[in-house]
Amino acid sequence: MLQELLINYENKPCYKIVFRPDFSDLINVFNSEVNHQYDKICIVTDSNVAKLYLHEIISGFKNIDSEVYSFSFDAGEESKNLCIVNLLYQHLINHKFARNSLLVALGGGVVGDLTGFAAATFLRGIDFIQVPTTLLSQVDSSVGGKTGVDFNQYKNMVGAFYMPKLVYMNIGSLNTLDDNNFICGMGEVVKSALIADKDFYNWLKDNSELLKARNYDALAYAVGKCCGIKGHVVEIDPKEKGIRAYLNFGHTIGHAIEKLKNFTLGHGQCVGLGMVSAIYLSNKLSYISDDEVSDIIETLKEFDIPVSVDGLNPTEVLAATKSDKKMTGNKIKFTILKAVGQADSYLDFSDEDLLWAIDKVLV
Repeated sequence: MLQELLINYENKPCYKIVFRPDFSDLINVFNSEVNHQYDKICIVTDSNVAKLYLHEIISGFKNIDSEVYSFSFDAGEESKNLCIVNLLYQHLINHKFARNSLLVALGGGVVGDLTGFAAATFLRGIDFIQVPTTLLSQVDSSVGGKTGVDFNQYKNMVGAFYMPKLVYMNIGSLNTLDDNNFICGMGEVVKSALIADKDFYNWLKDNSELLKARNYDALAYAVGKCCGIKGHVVEIDPKEKGIRAYLNFGHTIGHAIEKLKNFTLGHGQCVGLGMVSAIYLSNKLSYISDDEVSDIIETLKEFDIPVSVDGLNPTEVLAATKSDKKMTGNKIKFTILKAVGQADSYLDFSDEDLLWAIDKVLV
């Protein structure tokens, strides 16, 4: 079973992703992989994760010769904003954090993105490590160096590319997730398979019961495969100049739905809805068959990922997609499937095409 994965940046080793069943090896891994003495360490987390793991992580880091602090904020997407970043900056300033200080992002994607952005911008950049505790953050947001916060409900509109020094994944933490968070993570797992690995997609279908039962070996395999897929893509295209856009499969329409539903649906659930629209557009281009469309929809349903949503107007969803970062001129850079396991970008969808695809997921 995969124990670690090296991620390169600009053709040089950058950081390792380490896979473990618990947190017992965190400090050993930190000492061996980061190998730097920091004057101060701040563990950044949210109110849910703090109850589960903060004491354990603080105790671990107190075994090294650094001052250890923590900063916690209310859990949820609504906290992923510049106001919380400002509070974190003030916390760091109050405790005299300097360039030889470290941030530790302990939690899901909101914690990781916000902490990474704060690290990238505080004193023009200090080190940070990722300790993702949700399936969504383990298979997606903690890998690749994208950081950021939402701005006036525009998803990830303010951010930076900034690489961590280490990503430590406790696969055992996935057993603490509620069903909703687990489903969100599976949305990104299925996405990863669809854009890059047909065999992995078929494996997901064959092992759906093990995954839904949170079988450790099945989860560790799936997380490792997703990290390998994303790691390969971001090594080739770290700043989304080309194929990294393939990782946005399902995200363009998904982000619009997420915003218009006021974040009452999880990110991975909205990505699932966006993927349904995207596979219909892929079918319209004659890249994937009617049977493949049906198969993908059934696979999403198997993992309880929603394939339809109510209470939305297609024209409003289309308008929201045009506020997305993936616009190229006045056109949306849309990710489609050329085949199951092979993604591509497409610029020539008309508004009528997109409205038709959006309508496929609205009830």
